[in-house]
Amino acid sequence: MSVPGTESAQAAERAAAAAAAAPGKADPQDDPRLPWHGKPRAADILCWLGIALSGLFYWVLLPLRVSLAGTHPVVAELLNGGTESIISAAAFARAGDGTLAVVVLAAIPGLMKSDALYWWAGRLWGERLIMVLPGSRRVAKHMARVQRAGPKFTWPAVVVSSFLPIPRAIIYVIAGWAGMRLVVFLILDLIGALLWVGLLAGLGYTLGHHAVVAATTISRYSWWFTIGIVTLSVLSIVRSQRRLTAVAPASADHNGGGPPVR
Repeated sequence: MSVPGTESAQAAERAAAAAAAAPGKADPQDDPRLPWHGKPRAADILCWLGIALSGLFYWVLLPLRVSLAGTHPVVAELLNGGTESIISAAAFARAGDGTLAVVVLAAIPGLMKSDALYWWAGRLWGERLIMVLPGSRRVAKHMARVQRAGPKFTWPAVVVSSFLPIPRAIIYVIAGWAGMRLVVFLILDLIGALLWVGLLAGLGYTLGHHAVVAATTISRYSWWFTIGIVTLSVLSIVRSQRRLTAVAPASADHNGGGPPVR
């Protein structure tokens, strides 16, 4: 994936020029609920479409996620990299069905499949996207400190992102916004993924037969678990949309009716 290094800076310059040219006039195409300013560029559309497709993939896979964890956990790992599938696959390996090496390797694509998209989104849209993401309120007040710290914060944050009590996507967006190179990001992301998979695989291997029995039992009632997960997810989305709806007018008022300033 190729991302022009000056793309983010050029977007900021265009926004600043628009604000200077018409300080009292709002851009009719500028929606505070979207991460870009004004009319979207091709890169904006491609990145947004990729993130939307990754979300659609999550919802399509959701009915199978719990079921596969108890029947074909390695397949579930490969598709999603979910916690339950990694633990279950390692437990099955302890019982003689597979090896730990396969368990670890199969989880990496599932865990990292969309990470680079969020890094790219951070390069394109920066702080504006961070404020759109769920869970961003706890992070927003520390953005200036993060920018000053640079790699001292972003490098270890990417490595331990799976262990933090905030969505990993926020960390990846911050890494892109802070200027981390894609190669560096992927290496650090891979290290973090291996640490996370190693921890979960170790837990599953230790539990062994008990985890296999639990996973098999849960898979029998997978539809009930799926309904519960979908319900909680929908409630979370509705809550986020209400927050964005409340923030949008405040953002417009704060900017005096003009384009939001990055």
